[in-house]
Amino acid sequence: MTEVSRYFVSPDATVLDAMSVIDATAKGVAFVCSDKKILGVITDGDVRRYIIRGGDLSFNVMDVANRNFKFLRENDAVDAKVIEKIKLDYKALPVLDTEGRVISIIFEDETASLPAANLNIPVVIMAGGKGTRLYPYTKVLPKPLIPIGDVPITMHIMQHFEKYGCTRFTMVVNHQKELIKAYYSDPEIPYLIDFADEKEPLGTAGGLKLLEGKISGTFFMTNCDILIDAAYDKIYQYHKKMQNLVTMVCAVKKITIPYGTIHMNEAGYIESMVEKPTLSYLVNTGYYVVEAEFLSEIPKDTFIHMTDVVQKCIDAGKPVGVYPISEGQWSDMGQVDEMERMREKLTGGRDG
Repeated sequence: MTEVSRYFVSPDATVLDAMSVIDATAKGVAFVCSDKKILGVITDGDVRRYIIRGGDLSFNVMDVANRNFKFLRENDAVDAKVIEKIKLDYKALPVLDTEGRVISIIFEDETASLPAANLNIPVVIMAGGKGTRLYPYTKVLPKPLIPIGDVPITMHIMQHFEKYGCTRFTMVVNHQKELIKAYYSDPEIPYLIDFADEKEPLGTAGGLKLLEGKISGTFFMTNCDILIDAAYDKIYQYHKKMQNLVTMVCAVKKITIPYGTIHMNEAGYIESMVEKPTLSYLVNTGYYVVEAEFLSEIPKDTFIHMTDVVQKCIDAGKPVGVYPISEGQWSDMGQVDEMERMREKLTGGRDG
């Protein structure tokens, strides 16, 4: 039996501390408890909405936690169908004793969850780079075909999108493109895949310009070396609700300074000291939801990165949004050590 305390966070903890618990347990939820007595519930969705509102992750977790949560008592006689209905609406259902202490947790499972939305919109995979940070692997294979377990990273990306009804892919290719095309010419691959050929390196946005007039409406765009383990339908719905031209999926990246830091006052005296502080930043994951009109913002036949065009849109006052996710929902294989962590996460350490 799983120890329920794994899902607990102290009422003195910060929102960032709660995010660490949510990431570590991979259930999307944490319980604010004092001596196992539950005071509130915080989900990854609560944290996301808090970040979008401009909330400070160093603030107390109770500023975000839901104090009006659903629960069961240990002696409740509840019909199984009622529990299944509750599990559709809540990530987890705590079971409490007579004194309000958590004795077990009923988690939603795949059979009880609503099916993912059938989005059926195009996906563009930016697969033209040389992958120099992954040498020596990319001396043999192009980065899009580097295996993570039994299949290439780009196949993992397609499988993630397939869960949401997205099976139409365009790969923007350049370096070793014939090898990439040859691999994906296999008729047994269950996706509709076409290619946009760069004649010379154009950057993440310059390559996207090749699709102007060939793609319409809303589409996903992703780098070929990252995986996002989040609800793609919710990302899409948020993008449409906000009427964004482009929505950037960003992860909360935690960085711990391995030293004591010093803060000084204007007179030159030490005002305070913090031992090994943890800082947090929203960082670009390389995953976007894009409207086709965005392509008109990209200069033709120009090497330019996506972030440069996004900044141009921001400066022009056009609607550019952020969908925040936790660090644990983002896997990146841009460097060798990161690639090994991705392999461990996806395969449990098994070699492909």
